[in-house]
Amino acid sequence: MRTVLVTGPGGAGRTTIAAATALAAARRGGRVLLLSADPLDTLLGIPVGSRPTGAGGGLWAARIDSGEHFRDELLAFQEKAATALDLLGARRLAGEELTELPGSDRFALLHAVREAAAGDWDVLVVDLPPLRDALAVLALPEQLRRYLRRLLPHERQAARALRPMMAQLAGVPMPAQWLYETAARRDAELAAVQAVIQDPATTVRLVAEPGPAAAEALRVARTGLALYGLRADALVPNRILPAEAAGPWLATLVAQQRKYLDEWYEEWAPGAALCPVGHLGRDPYGPDDLTRLGTGAAAFEGFADLATGLDGPGEGAGEWPVEDRLAEDGLLVWCVPLPGAVKSELSLIRRDDELLLTVGPFRRIVPLPSALRRCTVTGAALTDGVLRARFSPDPALWPRTP
Repeated sequence: MRTVLVTGPGGAGRTTIAAATALAAARRGGRVLLLSADPLDTLLGIPVGSRPTGAGGGLWAARIDSGEHFRDELLAFQEKAATALDLLGARRLAGEELTELPGSDRFALLHAVREAAAGDWDVLVVDLPPLRDALAVLALPEQLRRYLRRLLPHERQAARALRPMMAQLAGVPMPAQWLYETAARRDAELAAVQAVIQDPATTVRLVAEPGPAAAEALRVARTGLALYGLRADALVPNRILPAEAAGPWLATLVAQQRKYLDEWYEEWAPGAALCPVGHLGRDPYGPDDLTRLGTGAAAFEGFADLATGLDGPGEGAGEWPVEDRLAEDGLLVWCVPLPGAVKSELSLIRRDDELLLTVGPFRRIVPLPSALRRCTVTGAALTDGVLRARFSPDPALWPRTP
């Protein structure tokens, strides 16, 4: 399944471009599903609910209802914990009195992606939240799985037969079996979502209206994508004004847009296609306008349209290679691509067999490759958008030659 995750700065037209991308994919054949938390009725011309609804021509759409997901999850938890709640004398909550809590929309989105991945779709297009929130959502499965492994390690489950005896000896209650079972179930669910996000066939499509604020947001996002191992397949400069726009005010805006278009082309190509989308002069309405947006980029000579790369397998992100310099200077160098990163915003800390990487507002804790776990960190440098962390073999841990 080809998965395209669409995001960008707030107000850039992400939902519209996601819908136009999905329609362009459907016109190439196959079954396409569009997921969005925003209303799609005015874009697709049909009512869209929480279940996939056919929009014609191989396109299906579903709206992510975070409130419904929150209610279903909490009511299901009440049923599973019914015995414990009854012993405590707790009063059950009814569905109509439940109000969604902040942050539940992230879990609803991940649940929707997991459900879609289990379906028979050729292309999945997901309308994500704005950039910063989108990257936080995409990093969430890996982070939560790490917490579960640390707090409820799998190997501790092997001692469940000895739990009553250990509880008596230690004088403290041991975690109940249902807790491990719940953790294992959640870990499996998170693993399924993480597999979709990290699949080579999954890419990110960025939408931005050319300007200085969007340029800075894209610089930061480019670093965040690289840190989390994600690849942008396309950058969609949206609402491009025609070159012949009349009036000095519009002429100034046109010149600014063209300036950033040229800069983005130099910065992002050839790793990501540039797919400029022209301004319709009004808000898009209905499938016909989406079709115009999806193919109207052809008017921009030398650029791609929204259908670019949708019928291919995708490439995913590149690996973080380890350079072997043992023969030269006795070091191993771990190369971490971080395009757009600023040295003053970068920090890294070795903690046991993990590396804690912080780049601006983003943070990721990654396990070290097996060879580097037997080394000590001797330094690091950021050059040309690549962080090179240097490791020296630890004589006490490194295999000795006879």
